Amino acid sequence: MNSINLKFASNLSFMFIEAPSIIDRYKLAKEAGFKAVESGFPFGFSIEDVSKAKKNADIEQVLINVFTGDISKGELGFAAIPGEEENFKKSIDLTIEYANALNCKRIHVMSGKVNQITTINDDTYIKNLLYAVEKFEKEGIIALIEPINNITVPNYYMNSFQKGLDVIKKINKSNLKLQLDIFHLQHICGNITKNIKELLPYIGHIQIAQVPDRHEPDTSGEIDYKYVLSLLETEGYNDYIGLEYHPMSSSINGLNWIQKYGYKL
Repeated sequence: MNSINLKFASNLSFMFIEAPSIIDRYKLAKEAGFKAVESGFPFGFSIEDVSKAKKNADIEQVLINVFTGDISKGELGFAAIPGEEENFKKSIDLTIEYANALNCKRIHVMSGKVNQITTINDDTYIKNLLYAVEKFEKEGIIALIEPINNITVPNYYMNSFQKGLDVIKKINKSNLKLQLDIFHLQHICGNITKNIKELLPYIGHIQIAQVPDRHEPDTSGEIDYKYVLSLLETEGYNDYIGLEYHPMSSSINGLNWIQKYGYKL
């Protein structure tokens, strides 16, 4: 039996889709036993809608994604997109309002898609991140950047853990950290043990899902999560782990792995 150090947060953009509306999923997560949730940006819902749903569920929000723009146009953030600086600043300011209403202290700043990356994208990304980090610092919020693999999301700018690490070292602010989704880590570069050990000092949040189908950690796939979770404990990670996976059947039935691996919600 593991020592119960790890904590798990339901990702409301992926789980409990039995309820079509993201604001109805707060209650379902709480009823399932979760003490915390994370989510993408709650498009279509006001700050009042979302904060009321969270408050009524009496649950913590540990992460929210930045406002990413028009999803129907494939927009996934503006941070690395030249000419979109004003939209980037608006997205940061708007997300801060939501985060503050939810008492959420982590915002995932998404980079956007770039067909052919140039140094202009790199420079734009650094300048925009500096803006976000300084704004977040005043609010006590941590900025997170997440490398996302090019199989799941083609042409996403922040697609490399080395690039992410270089950016964090270059900006060198205590409230800018890496978001480590082990699903993306396996797709991008593998070497999970070595990379977790080397990246952990720079990590501000972790997410998990099985590879390649993005289901529960104990489903068939490439990653031995019983080992990976034990490694995270051994290495001293004791914060929330986001469950950013698509349940194979119902969200509730899919939670059996937590007890099976010796943990509790």
